[in-house]
Amino acid sequence: MSAVGLIVEYNPLHNGHVHHFAKAKEISGAEHTVAILSGPFLQRGEPGIVSKFARAEMALAMGADLVIELPVAYAVQPAEWFAFGAAALLDATGVVDSLCFGTESGTLDLLLPLSRILADESAELQKRIGFHLNEGMNYPAAYSRAAAAAAGFAGMEQEILDVLQQPNHTLGLHYLIALKRLGSRVRPLTIPRIHAGYHDEMPAHAKIASATAVRKLLLEQDLSAAAPYLPEFTLGIIDREFREGRGPITWGSFRGPLLNLLLTSSPRDLAAFHEVTEGLEYRLRRVLPGLGKPEVAELLQALKTKRYTHTKLQRMLTHILLRHTKEEMSAPALAAGPGYLRVLGFSSGGRELLKKMKKTASLPVIVKPSSFEHPQLELDLQASAAYANAFPNPETRHMFRDYLEAPIRFSR
Repeated sequence: MSAVGLIVEYNPLHNGHVHHFAKAKEISGAEHTVAILSGPFLQRGEPGIVSKFARAEMALAMGADLVIELPVAYAVQPAEWFAFGAAALLDATGVVDSLCFGTESGTLDLLLPLSRILADESAELQKRIGFHLNEGMNYPAAYSRAAAAAAGFAGMEQEILDVLQQPNHTLGLHYLIALKRLGSRVRPLTIPRIHAGYHDEMPAHAKIASATAVRKLLLEQDLSAAAPYLPEFTLGIIDREFREGRGPITWGSFRGPLLNLLLTSSPRDLAAFHEVTEGLEYRLRRVLPGLGKPEVAELLQALKTKRYTHTKLQRMLTHILLRHTKEEMSAPALAAGPGYLRVLGFSSGGRELLKKMKKTASLPVIVKPSSFEHPQLELDLQASAAYANAFPNPETRHMFRDYLEAPIRFSR
């Protein structure tokens, strides 16, 4: 019983994801698929346009057999910790043989040797990163330049730098680093991303667009405008969620609770939250009175500098909204790894995997969150409740769905 792992957000699941899914099964030769899915809040610090349950349903409708939630402690993090948490979950299942991810090049020829060098983050690498940060670079750029120099491939420094400045290559590199650090038997595979760049805001192909472009169409136009780029099952799920008042969710949906927290917190209070670094607590308090409108989008724009990327600031606001402390998200805490395998949904094939995982999994398999206690799980449940409270039509049962409803069981 072979299984390929996918690390996904599906915000929302589009035709490009269907292509990735089919190619992953093809090149891995796997019978089953296991998807590690981010929960309510995503890696770049933004909320999912629909809930984790709706996105898990999309994955199952596409053909995934088992959907496991990536804890929010790892889901809303820079590439290093996001990749480590997700890879650790795949490894912990004991049933996943390979991990397939998309890259701009579709090859591991450069990423694999680079990952072997960077898996052991030397003091010299950290020194180089710090040097470039002090030059005014943001962290992704500083890491890319330091990694290129540390690799020491004569005459290839610029090529390595170019590769690391592409988002899918960066994430793929960190998947490889994570697997090496874990000593995992999971085999890495990659396919080329086609027809759409990660950040493309406008479709350039008749049927495939980036998730960014699809969300833009959904939010600025309507479902029919996004329809050419979405499979039928995604269209149906999004239509249902929007009609029943569970979407669309954007940063604007959290304006009230976030601004209330910012307005009633001292700089000292704010400094306790994860990603509030280097005096950002004071910058937050300085820019608030000058906002033209009390909107999250305006706040992000006012906070942005050359040093701080939009993504870094979004993640910071997410951690403030969810009251994630520096201690909870410290490097030692994250390095300990996820504490459980939380099942969001499964098919009949997934049921077989779950039976096997009872013998092979190195972490507890959680089907009923109410029967298990863990600090990371408590953060997940809080994040889900806060997310559901921001629905256009909020209901208490949705805020506590993790406790009240069993995982999705998908028949095909």
